[in-house]
Amino acid sequence: MERTFVMFKPDCLERGLLGRVLCRFEEKGLRITAMKMLRVTPELAKQHYAEHVSKPFYPGLEEFITASPVVATVMEGPEVIRVVREMLGATSGLKAAAGTIRGDYSASRQMNLVHASDSPESAAREIAIYFKPHEILSWDPTLACWLQAPGEV
Repeated sequence: MERTFVMFKPDCLERGLLGRVLCRFEEKGLRITAMKMLRVTPELAKQHYAEHVSKPFYPGLEEFITASPVVATVMEGPEVIRVVREMLGATSGLKAAAGTIRGDYSASRQMNLVHASDSPESAAREIAIYFKPHEILSWDPTLACWLQAPGEV
């Protein structure tokens, strides 16, 4: 089972879309194995977005991500990194296809509701920033046998 980091960003919470967006991942059959609500501090933002700190757009990114609470999650599932990113759609809501989360709910590049890891390496790094190992609870839902056929996982 692959893991990924998914953050519901300030615009998602401010617009009251957390439940609606989270529901789409659950309905897909992905497992939420860790979740917490927090405020991203400037220090945490610099750690999370380390590759962007020296870029000209970073101050606006930090101001945005620290403006309101976020919900950080770890999700598990087969090919979960790819699946989540496809469900989100293109980074810019204006370019994201209808039917994707960003295509349905976003009209911005920065205010695009959700951040998701783009590789196994970034997933491991981002999960470690936000969660201690004991906060991640892998489990098999009772309905798991109805989500994938034996041998598919």
